[in-house]
Amino acid sequence: MERHCRRIKRGTTNYNKSAAEPSDHAIGRSRGGLTTKTHLVCDGRGRPLGFVVAGGQVADTIMLPVTLNQIRVPTAGRPRLRPDRLRADKGHPSKANLAWLRARDVKTTIPERNDQIAHRRKHPGRPIVFDADDYKGRNVVERCFNRLKQWRGIAMRSDKTARNYHAALCLAATLLWVERPSSSPPD
Repeated sequence: MERHCRRIKRGTTNYNKSAAEPSDHAIGRSRGGLTTKTHLVCDGRGRPLGFVVAGGQVADTIMLPVTLNQIRVPTAGRPRLRPDRLRADKGHPSKANLAWLRARDVKTTIPERNDQIAHRRKHPGRPIVFDADDYKGRNVVERCFNRLKQWRGIAMRSDKTARNYHAALCLAATLLWVERPSSSPPD
């Protein structure tokens, strides 16, 4: 005889919560439920230069200028405020972002989305230059995220407010800047 068990729902989960989250929590509803996004810019060695914490529903496209404005690299003179080159994924290209980057003389390597490719076939114009070999360097950002998420509090977002979560990201990013590269021998 087969037995079928029904799951009885007791109470509501956080996923079904209908009230809006307070703005200081940086939690938003996306496909996976209530989540937080960390938008990050790092250098070629995988060290964070700037990041922004936003709700899960916030698109990557609109956060690109905000994230790039977080860059402040101290030098002997004025601090550097923009990168020489930007490698981003398919979530970042838009006409506004590309114009914003062009106005600041930032070279880009961003693949086109499928809908942009289809639009270009219907309305031919200046083709987008995409260097696949240069795009291979984008994995540095993913490795930076993986190193940051070795901290359980960052990976699980256990802090209630965005301020505390941002502080934990700052601490982890600082430790990434001061740690020794694994390839160098100890003193």
